[in-house]
Amino acid sequence: MRLPTVRAEFREGADRSAKDQLTYLGYLAELLLAEFDDRARRRSDRRIKAAGFPRDKSLRTFEYEANPNIDPAVVNTLAKCEWVKKGQPLCLIGDSGTGKSHLLIALGTEAAMAGYRVRYTLATKLVNELVEAADDKQLAKTIARYGRVDLLCIDELGYMELDRKGAELLFQMLTEREEKASVAIASNEAFGGWTKTFTDPRLCAAIVDRLTFGGNIIETGTDSYRFAQTRARAGQATGT
Repeated sequence: MRLPTVRAEFREGADRSAKDQLTYLGYLAELLLAEFDDRARRRSDRRIKAAGFPRDKSLRTFEYEANPNIDPAVVNTLAKCEWVKKGQPLCLIGDSGTGKSHLLIALGTEAAMAGYRVRYTLATKLVNELVEAADDKQLAKTIARYGRVDLLCIDELGYMELDRKGAELLFQMLTEREEKASVAIASNEAFGGWTKTFTDPRLCAAIVDRLTFGGNIIETGTDSYRFAQTRARAGQATGT
């Protein structure tokens, strides 16, 4: 065999070996990326589950056209979670059926997906837990446990009147989190009506201050689009 032929075959074999090596490295890189993505997804799923959301809600399924009071640009900015990073509060205020809880859960889910520790609770459930902890001399431990989450989502604040002890304990928790960790609340009452929930005017004013200072407020309005959808479906069923 002539020398040029041997060199050509050697070069061809070397090129093929290099290509095979590159193909193998590319395949290995894809496997590693897939494993990384799978681990990240599992961590995200664990954080969402640990948050205790009562149902799945996402921003993708929110019907902005049904509620013109809500600016998609504002919500999309909140979805970036800078407010959670800065420990700022968020208040969602509006009547039932206007999308408050949907946004609360969806934004909480976005925070969990972004790597933040999130916890969802109803206002009355949280207050009852704090009262029981105080009675059992476990209040500091309970507040510390909630203090470890980056975002505390409190739903249905304002639906029921709280006694003075419960209101004071809630205020204590909010004070512990102030400017350190975020609180997001959903309430069917405008701030002026919170005296129905917090009957002490000074305590009420202090709680409103804790939940609004340096934070974000979204007013979802008074027209229930959930009721409007129900009425529309009923009309279609009856042909009216």
